[in-house]
Amino acid sequence: MIGSFDRIGFARHSRRFRPGELDVDLSGRLCLVTGGNAGLGRAAAEALATRGASVQLLCRDAVRGATARDEIRRSTGNRRVELAVVDVSDLAAIRRWVDEARLSALHVLVHNAGLLPSRRTLTADGIELTFATHVVGPHLLTSLLGTPLRAAGDARVIFVSSGGMYTQRLDLEDLRWERRDYDGVVAYARTKRMQVVLAGQWARVFASTAVSVYSMHPGWADTSGVRTSLPRFYQVTRRLLRTPEQGADTIVWLAARQPPPAPSGGFWFDRQARAKHYLPWTREDPAAGEGLWAECQQLAGLQRSA
Repeated sequence: MIGSFDRIGFARHSRRFRPGELDVDLSGRLCLVTGGNAGLGRAAAEALATRGASVQLLCRDAVRGATARDEIRRSTGNRRVELAVVDVSDLAAIRRWVDEARLSALHVLVHNAGLLPSRRTLTADGIELTFATHVVGPHLLTSLLGTPLRAAGDARVIFVSSGGMYTQRLDLEDLRWERRDYDGVVAYARTKRMQVVLAGQWARVFASTAVSVYSMHPGWADTSGVRTSLPRFYQVTRRLLRTPEQGADTIVWLAARQPPPAPSGGFWFDRQARAKHYLPWTREDPAAGEGLWAECQQLAGLQRSA
């Protein structure tokens, strides 16, 4: 991981990037970024706005969201940056926003909102907070936005996962953490594994459409989330951490590159498709992926059928 996930790795990997791949005009394309007020989401939103996209920030904090919106407008000169105050762990809030927004077409959906709580917390829907934020909420949002994604003609759905997922296998047991002591780091890594699996499931659903689905790993980036949630890790690695812009580079590349990167359903790191497993005991069988889909459908209040 040292020399790969850090800023040294980005410098090395970026030598393979094709010049001009991100010299694109995204005018006329609508991009939605959850958690777009800080860190990777903020960096991705600003990069997309710089290229002319209309950008919708979905943030749970109205003040920080408005600050980010205004700063991105000023830095890019793009006035087509808007804010919607939505907590993606709140399923009712997601449904309300989708009903109110009435999007006719959506070109990019970036599932970036994330957290790493130190204590077990259940949402109003009775779902463990990390699982709700990283998995069930994004699943519901993708489902409800399926029509505008299909209508876009060329749409991308991007799950921002984490290298921590490499340490975990897909585990659907005790999703509420009722039978064991809560471990925020493990809960985080397991839901990041779930995002990779869920992206593959969504790629199958959209296989006959012009919607591509990806999961990606940003590497170790210097964000407020890392500083506050993983203080020991931050102290050890802070001189090696990537900038948020470096961490968000692959998000922007997956959102903007023409033609869409292949394969849909793949896992990406520094603009290259990467293995989803390095440890043999983390591999899941197809039935486990289908089980995750069924669990998300049930918890999100959706029909079992796609």
